[in-house]
Amino acid sequence: MNQSISRLAITASLFSLALPATGVASDANDSVSAQEEPIERVVVTATRTRQPWLNSAGSIDRVEVEQQLPGMRIDMAEILAGIPGVQTDTRYNFAQDTRIVLRGFGARAAFGVRGVVMRLDGIPLSMPDGQAQTSSIFVDEPAHVEVLRGPIASVYGNAAGGVINLQSTQPRQSYLGASLAVGENGRQRTALNGAYVQGPFFLSGHYAGFRTDGDRSHGNVERDQYALRSGYQFANGLELIVRADDNNAPLLQDPGSLTAEQWREDPQQTFAGATVFNTRKQIRHRQQSVTLRQTLTTVDWQLAAWNGQREVEQFLPFPGSDLTSSGAVIDLTRDFYGVHGQVNWRPAAFNDQWQLSLGTDIERQQDTRLGFVNNFGTAGDLRRDETGDVEKTDLYALSQYALTDQLTWLLGGRVSDMKFAVEDRFIIDGIRPDDSGQIDYSEHAWTTGFNYQLTDTWSVFASAGAGFETPTLTELAYRNDDSGLNPELGPAQVQQFEFGHKWLTERGMAQLSLFEVRTDDEIVVDQSIDGRTTYRNAAETKRQGVELSGTYQWTPMLDLRGAATIIKARYKGGQLDDQRIPGVATSNLYAQINLSPWQDQRLRASLTAQYRSRIASNDGNTEFAPSFVLWHSAVEARQQIAQWQFRQWLRVDNLLDRNYVGSVIVNQGSGRSFEPAPGRQLSAGLAVERRF
Repeated sequence: MNQSISRLAITASLFSLALPATGVASDANDSVSAQEEPIERVVVTATRTRQPWLNSAGSIDRVEVEQQLPGMRIDMAEILAGIPGVQTDTRYNFAQDTRIVLRGFGARAAFGVRGVVMRLDGIPLSMPDGQAQTSSIFVDEPAHVEVLRGPIASVYGNAAGGVINLQSTQPRQSYLGASLAVGENGRQRTALNGAYVQGPFFLSGHYAGFRTDGDRSHGNVERDQYALRSGYQFANGLELIVRADDNNAPLLQDPGSLTAEQWREDPQQTFAGATVFNTRKQIRHRQQSVTLRQTLTTVDWQLAAWNGQREVEQFLPFPGSDLTSSGAVIDLTRDFYGVHGQVNWRPAAFNDQWQLSLGTDIERQQDTRLGFVNNFGTAGDLRRDETGDVEKTDLYALSQYALTDQLTWLLGGRVSDMKFAVEDRFIIDGIRPDDSGQIDYSEHAWTTGFNYQLTDTWSVFASAGAGFETPTLTELAYRNDDSGLNPELGPAQVQQFEFGHKWLTERGMAQLSLFEVRTDDEIVVDQSIDGRTTYRNAAETKRQGVELSGTYQWTPMLDLRGAATIIKARYKGGQLDDQRIPGVATSNLYAQINLSPWQDQRLRASLTAQYRSRIASNDGNTEFAPSFVLWHSAVEARQQIAQWQFRQWLRVDNLLDRNYVGSVIVNQGSGRSFEPAPGRQLSAGLAVERRF
């Protein structure tokens, strides 16, 4: 099959039941994956029914990382471009993670990711309370990314407004490689990687170091990432995978956000308080995991365990010296661990028409949080001392049944028990009361869906479901009066409905989805001032929209990829009735054209266009970040000489040098809601690899 077939291999994550491939693919993409199957056998693997993509009852998109423009791979936005329903807000501030908004979920995030479940090779990147940080991800490891949206995502459990599933592939032969990438403002990324493969055993190691002076002053970054992978395939089909990651960022300076007036005056200026209080962050994130799995004729099973620690020290741009304050220097140590077990049963009597999947997730998280006075860049007196605990226990079931050769029915459910507890140790009689407390949530989620295959190339689907989203431990941590744990903040209740079409041929594929999301008690930003954010429950919100995505091989040398999302996201009822939900763009459009003179991809030139409509930055809709159109271009070349492989690339972002806002801070109390993006950016890279 030609190159277009590899781009049509849609392997969807319908549920956290997947037994994903693990390891790391080399630059030459010499790895085992579903993309090597003929197009007639393109399947949905995560449902464990080997169900064709056309028969899946949900909105699913998969993008191979090599389809994206080549780049430095320092930000998740690089591998999420062009996926419908996904809005990636790059802050261009490495002290604050890229915000990911999926059908409106996650728009409230002051930092990191909220409302969206993230996984890498079946191991959660999201914490038990629903928060995740993209900065801890080794971005050049995934070989492809799968995004599941809509009602079926509900059965992923807490905060599953959608699922982003990153998957790597294990190496097939031994190799050593190195790469170097450079860009504007002192950006430099070096990487070393290698693997030893011997029969059923592999061991791979990876390192990446990133440095930059920042796109604005007071934006210096030092970050080093290490990863170790190992696996063994036993004779009876039993497979063992071991992973270890270490992300060390000792310096992440924070230039701060700007008011709309400051941005219009000079978008590259730095907030004055950033230098006065030396705002910055340092992060150390370590995580280890072990996965054991086996596939038999009628049963397969998986058992995974993981643990990790995240250490954060952050300096905010104010003193935080009042005795009732929580301080302005955050010192956080997070310990977390979890176990995932699952069995998938395919009764022989049903001739692969039915599969029942049962599983459990048990996860724990403990945050030890200290707060100190910020004495103009140094930590002063103690203002906060507490420990927060989160316990999560889930049970789930998923049934998939082929009612006829054309009609498939999916039914799933999950029950979740969530416990949040805070022990306060900073108590001053008459000034600081004991803010210890506990909140328990017992919630459930369900989904059902049908897919009907009209022809060999065209199908329709419909699904419905209900889920929930609890506040994260960080979101519970503050009230507007700085009095600690906020017990009044409850979970959001979400109902979703979806209808869509899918089309797949040897030259292209397309997907059209119509959706509606109704949320009661949605968790929204109440107030955000200088890095401290409080939250409340809104009465009701409603989101309606349409998504379209597709790829098409126009000629053997020319292929196209595009995506479009239009969403109407509004508050319903109360004083904010019919106001836009801040942080959500009404329109996101993406188009990419690739020209490859040779079918072996020795040379590829790419051009992309991106449009985003204006975004409200507050509940009152009194301020909007303006819309923008961006053009990006890149050229990539590859050569192979005996066992040596070489790769070079050149990329230009923001080709027309437009001023635009990369992200907004929702309901920023001091008015500094705009996070500016840089102008035209030139970057280049080269890599070399030796196979053995």
